[in-house]
Amino acid sequence: MSTPAGSADTNIPQTGPSAFDAHRPPERELLDDCVHCGFCLPTCPTYQLWGEEMDSPRGRIYLMDLASKGEIELEGPFQEHMDACLGCMACVTACPSGVQYDKLLESVRPQIERNVQRDRGDQLFREAIFALFPYTRRLRAAALPGALYQKLRTIPAVRKLAERLPGRLAAMESLLPPVSVREAFARLPVFTPAVGARRGRVALLSGCVQDVFFHRVNEATVRVLAAEGYDVLVPRDQGCCGALELHAGREETALGRARRTIARFETLDVDTVVTNVAGCGSSMKEYGHLMSDDAEWSQRAQAFSARVRDVHEVLAELEPVAARHPFRGRVAYHDACHLGHAQKVRAQPRAVLRTIPQVELVDLPEAELCCGSAGIYNMVAPEAAGELGARKAENVRSVRPDVIVTANPGCLLQIGKHMASDGVPILHPVQLLDASIRGVPVPRT
Repeated sequence: MSTPAGSADTNIPQTGPSAFDAHRPPERELLDDCVHCGFCLPTCPTYQLWGEEMDSPRGRIYLMDLASKGEIELEGPFQEHMDACLGCMACVTACPSGVQYDKLLESVRPQIERNVQRDRGDQLFREAIFALFPYTRRLRAAALPGALYQKLRTIPAVRKLAERLPGRLAAMESLLPPVSVREAFARLPVFTPAVGARRGRVALLSGCVQDVFFHRVNEATVRVLAAEGYDVLVPRDQGCCGALELHAGREETALGRARRTIARFETLDVDTVVTNVAGCGSSMKEYGHLMSDDAEWSQRAQAFSARVRDVHEVLAELEPVAARHPFRGRVAYHDACHLGHAQKVRAQPRAVLRTIPQVELVDLPEAELCCGSAGIYNMVAPEAAGELGARKAENVRSVRPDVIVTANPGCLLQIGKHMASDGVPILHPVQLLDASIRGVPVPRT
């Protein structure tokens, strides 16, 4: 079994006949929880696409079991089927036996990254992604050529060239969000006081991709929290929380970012650390588990995770105090997987949206199926992601919405890509709430 050059874990020993190394392999108790009943199959995106048993949760658990017994290597089919998983956790919601597939996948992906040599092209592509996306300064620098490219893309010759890009590059190009240089370089106030009587004091994770390409969502979040009586702190020297790398199995660098996030936020005198990104929140709430075997950080991580709340959880726990203006229209709510399945935050976003007078909130058919975004999945597996995105778009169209809302930047980009010609605004829920509170027209993006 080969190991990627430069890996920090190249000296991790093997345990007996197992294909896994000794650092946090899948736990036998968790593997044995699966009774292979099949309740997960209707909710699994890849099983729905291909009908392949090994691309279902129970099939992947079977492969993990074989690898733990040394009956299959991590290279080849094992890696392929694990890479094909979106990590959406719909199976966790569906499972009647309480199988913790999230923890199993979380333990397996780092094993693959440490112990399997990816082909050169795949490795370079993944390295390029992680050399850019977790770094706010690099993203801001990329916003300048990005804005220029989007203007050039209106030229037919440039558009033709873009349409000839190969698979993964074409996927990245098609997912490029509307780039505003002003927005990319904007900064949130370090402190925003509560409007009226103070009800609490919170700190906001501004994020990396979120703060550069969806800064307007962060601005709306700060305004809404302040309008509802919260002092809002946004530390300038915060960095990436590590979620994107963690979901891709890059454990060492992800935990390094997690520790830096804990160290920065634990010094703040706040009641809650708020996140408005589903993927970030799901990882930050798991820091305590992820560092449970780290004597230095375990308690600090648990204390930090206990204070993390999604913005909808914060807004839903108290009666609203800010007046709302009506919104007369149909609003389709898409459950971001890492909010609905991973964090179990489903009722709160809907409750928050229903505080807007006259809003008609509608759910989607096949709501449990992932849209195909899934962290970096729509870049590394563009064909499967494209099929899922098109399927999600058709389900959205079927409810004839005036506005679509979802609480994750990846979902906003993925659904936006597949509904670009529909002309329906696609927003974060706090943007719609912010417009209602301020009495301004609903933004287009």
